[in-house]
Amino acid sequence: MIGQRLEVRQGQGLVITPQLQQAIKLLQLSNLELEAFVEAELERNPLLQRDEADAGGDAAPEAANDAAPGDGGEAELRFVEGSDAHAQNIDAASDDLYGDAAPGERVSDRQEDGAAAQPGLSDWSRAGPGGTADGEERERPDHRDLTLWEHLQAQASAAGLSPADHGIALTLIDATDEGGYLRADLGEIAERLGVDAARVEAVLAVCHGFEPTGVMARSIAECLTLQLIERNRFDPAMGALLENLELLARRDLTALRKACGVDAEDLSEMIAELKALTPRPGAGFGGEPAQTVVPDVHVRPDPAGGWRVELNADTLPRLLMDKRYHSVIAAGARSDTEKTFVADCAAQASWLVKSLDQRAKTILKVSSEIVRQQDAFLAFGVEFLRPLTLKTVAEAIEMHESTVSRVTSNKYVSTPRGVFELKFFFTAAIQSSDGGAAHSAEAVRRRIKTMIDAEDADGEVLSDDRIVEILNEAGIDIARRTVAKYREALKIPSSVQRRRLLKTA
Repeated sequence: MIGQRLEVRQGQGLVITPQLQQAIKLLQLSNLELEAFVEAELERNPLLQRDEADAGGDAAPEAANDAAPGDGGEAELRFVEGSDAHAQNIDAASDDLYGDAAPGERVSDRQEDGAAAQPGLSDWSRAGPGGTADGEERERPDHRDLTLWEHLQAQASAAGLSPADHGIALTLIDATDEGGYLRADLGEIAERLGVDAARVEAVLAVCHGFEPTGVMARSIAECLTLQLIERNRFDPAMGALLENLELLARRDLTALRKACGVDAEDLSEMIAELKALTPRPGAGFGGEPAQTVVPDVHVRPDPAGGWRVELNADTLPRLLMDKRYHSVIAAGARSDTEKTFVADCAAQASWLVKSLDQRAKTILKVSSEIVRQQDAFLAFGVEFLRPLTLKTVAEAIEMHESTVSRVTSNKYVSTPRGVFELKFFFTAAIQSSDGGAAHSAEAVRRRIKTMIDAEDADGEVLSDDRIVEILNEAGIDIARRTVAKYREALKIPSSVQRRRLLKTA
């Protein structure tokens, strides 16, 4: 029988407080996201302020508090053994359910407009040399590269189109990507605008006359066709070549000559003409500036031996709670609402400062263990990268695996061998065929690439089966399909295609 009934059950469960939710949330934020979060908290909490001790010299003694990392004069932060008692409080299991809202986002209606005040990435455009903001308002010349869309919109305005056709052209321009290709279905655009598909095709034909030539094409073949037509070099043989670009990519020249109906000399000239064209006509225009990766951790050789792991102090917010201002407004609070507001602000400010400090210590602790595990990579290169899992690091530092996962998300480390995401150091293990230590999948991929890069026209072009044999002889137990998967991930052609490329090189 299926029915409804009421019953009372007693059980135990983990309840995550809003403060713990905030601490967990801070762990997985990148340095840019953390900066935006801190800016929002500074705006909504009057008791929070930046620690200006480093920049301004003397700080008011009444405002001295538990400051977030980086409040001292030294750039180096070291994890002190035995100081991770608070870190264990933010170590939550991966199956915990928690919301994304921090405690500061729930206090009252006064924060409704706070989220909108978070600075965007464009705020970094005012940064000084080296990417560091100096906080001064300076006059800058209004100069930037013209974007592709602005360039096309200006041509559409000067093309003499009717208002309706001009609207269609703007819609087509909006659907054009940074490379200059139209990424939309004309039938869908026609249906959305309520016009005939033939009219959209006619407007697109006008847009194909815009500069740069080949822009707003729907495929690379169409893009190259437009450029050849402008040069008066498009003929049936060239059309056949453009219809069989996949044969050209495979360097199957025999089949290509048959498809085009030309001899080897003519085909060579046609291919040379294609190489002189521009497959990405929009690449020469300005776009959104690329964001520079700022490492969260620095790893440097220690003169005494080993490696020094230091947090990047430039990415650490320096915050403290102004106790003097707190005492002033607390004494002036009269109603229960005012007293509750002041108490909430004080609790949030204190917890945020402690959470930022613990976030820094946790990142440093995890990074130090990763460096200890991967010291051979730092010393000798990627071929010595060891297999590593989140569980291995979590057990070594006595934290939960989910905590390590949060810490390594969107965090970067600067090493003598370059800047890497912390996730880079976690690779799958490939067992050894002779019973020895396992091999890192990344190291095996690099070895495969090295072997293929050493091929030449007079030597042996290694097939996947031959690569498997060589790796097995080196003590790496790997299957052929795994080699093929790694080769494709590295965007390396098959042995047949590489042999053709070497012959025609």
